[in-house]
Amino acid sequence: MSDAAQPTAAEVRAAATALKAAIDRHLEEVERGSGEEGSAVYAAFEELAAAAEAYDEVLYEVHDEVTPFEIPSSDTLPAYTGPDEPGALSVLIRRDYTVAEPHRLLAQAQRIADLDPDVAGGDDSDEREAVGTSLTAAVGVLFGEFEPDEIASRHREFGLSEGDSAVWVAAAEEPAEPGEWLSAPFDQVDPELVICRFDVSASFEDELDFEPVDDEDDEDGEDESAEGREREGGVAADALDDLDDLDDGEDELEPVDTGR
Repeated sequence: MSDAAQPTAAEVRAAATALKAAIDRHLEEVERGSGEEGSAVYAAFEELAAAAEAYDEVLYEVHDEVTPFEIPSSDTLPAYTGPDEPGALSVLIRRDYTVAEPHRLLAQAQRIADLDPDVAGGDDSDEREAVGTSLTAAVGVLFGEFEPDEIASRHREFGLSEGDSAVWVAAAEEPAEPGEWLSAPFDQVDPELVICRFDVSASFEDELDFEPVDDEDDEDGEDESAEGREREGGVAADALDDLDDLDDGEDELEPVDTGR
């Protein structure tokens, strides 16, 4: 930046005044209780964020100092502008997993293929054999056989570890025609039509202080660490016990209940 373009001390004071006014306005809207989607509170928040960023920038340019404020990123969803009474809803779900124990995933997929050969190529023995050796083939069998919610609740049984997840609920005037968006299901999402979203991430726990787990708690089977917490309604203990010695190739798995 050239000397001519450098902000002045007067501009720093002007930015500080604008920031104070933005703080006052935001507080007034919050106290007024107008917290609905797309409300004046949201507009005041955006104005406050912009004013804080502007002040921080000129303060650094002129005085080589920064503020202690951290403004949340505005790359989240914009204000809702859809219908007040939507005639249809679209639910978009993303769940990430890590393949923590590939041998479990392969073994479970192979059991399904053995119980019902049609799910893995029918009479094609090569395709059935691939299910027990190829992770991509095994994933196709598991997700083709089970609903995503069931996989989420039984993820450890399938050798998976949960990552981040998100659910977006978007409004529509009327339901889409059958097959209309199947070729590109996620390309036509308008963020301004998203009524609500629900996110789950381990990053949300980074700022929390967890007490270390005592050995006594471990002995009682009450592991409360982030790794030890289970979603309610998850895998039964006996199902996991059946899989403990898969690496040795000696113990037999109980067949997975495919619901068929």
